[in-house]
Amino acid sequence: MSREPEFRPHRVVVLALDGLLPFELGIPHRIFGRPRDARGRHLYEVVTCSVRPPGPVETDADFAVQIGHGPEALATADTVVVPASYELGPVFEQGVLTEELAAALRHIRPGTRLASICTGVYVLAAAGLLDGRPATTHWADAEHFRRTFPRVDLDPDVLFVDDGDVLTSAGVAAGIDLCLHIVRSDHGTAVANEVARRTVVPPHRDGGQAQYIERPVPDPQQATTTTARAWALQRLHEPIQLRDMAAQEAMSVRTFTRRFREEAGVSPGQWLTRQRVERARHLLESTDLSVDQVAGNAGFGTAQSMRQHLQTALGVTPTAYRRTFRVGRGTAAAPTGTTG
Repeated sequence: MSREPEFRPHRVVVLALDGLLPFELGIPHRIFGRPRDARGRHLYEVVTCSVRPPGPVETDADFAVQIGHGPEALATADTVVVPASYELGPVFEQGVLTEELAAALRHIRPGTRLASICTGVYVLAAAGLLDGRPATTHWADAEHFRRTFPRVDLDPDVLFVDDGDVLTSAGVAAGIDLCLHIVRSDHGTAVANEVARRTVVPPHRDGGQAQYIERPVPDPQQATTTTARAWALQRLHEPIQLRDMAAQEAMSVRTFTRRFREEAGVSPGQWLTRQRVERARHLLESTDLSVDQVAGNAGFGTAQSMRQHLQTALGVTPTAYRRTFRVGRGTAAAPTGTTG
């Protein structure tokens, strides 16, 4: 009789630096602290550490936080998250690590997944971990970052960048999007959506969505595209034409397209494709529908069309995605390349 493999939650270590933003420090704990498997076991263990022995770390607010672990905790991490800080000193000003920070980072084991929120990306870049790789940060720091780290392929127009073992995000709320993306990649859409519901945030904002949307809060005196989006979500299984969406708002196609992009940050066509991919992911995880049936229900028409879109969006086929995230009806497989 074979023994069940020993369960161990994926260990996330959050590096708290002086001048940190309390909101961003709390994001990994809020998002990774929620997911559980079908037996109620936490899928992640979240630990916070400092570059110094346990003690207080200053924030950008009028209070400090007491950190219970020193830099040696980084050696135990499966994933390290570096939130933003407003007191990075030479890291921000010159692009070089302090001796204290360099010594702390040396504890990280090869192969550990790394993630940054907002200006936390400066730490990864100063350590030479982003040379020749894509990354992002808050749009307001983009030009300074480019001057400081010209060898990094910076894209300031996206919410987050997933480059496999290194992930970076824009500021504040984009850190939530990044952490939800990691949960989704590790354990599937159903688990990530449950975390999002409990956190009362949108379950999915694509990493390629624009950071800065021209009109993020629509003018109440002007028509919006909200009704059209709600209408489309109820009909994803049907062919949806741009003119049909525009008609829901009594707008011309040209006006609707412009207004939609201003509000959503993407074109109507891109938005529809993303919603259909999310519908397909949900159905592949939670139902026994055939791939052909999932394709029809999600509005792709054919299994081949859905396969192409999932391959583009996720890098896997529908069958491989289902195999990964439907182990034991509700218990996701361990994420590839991790130990948790």
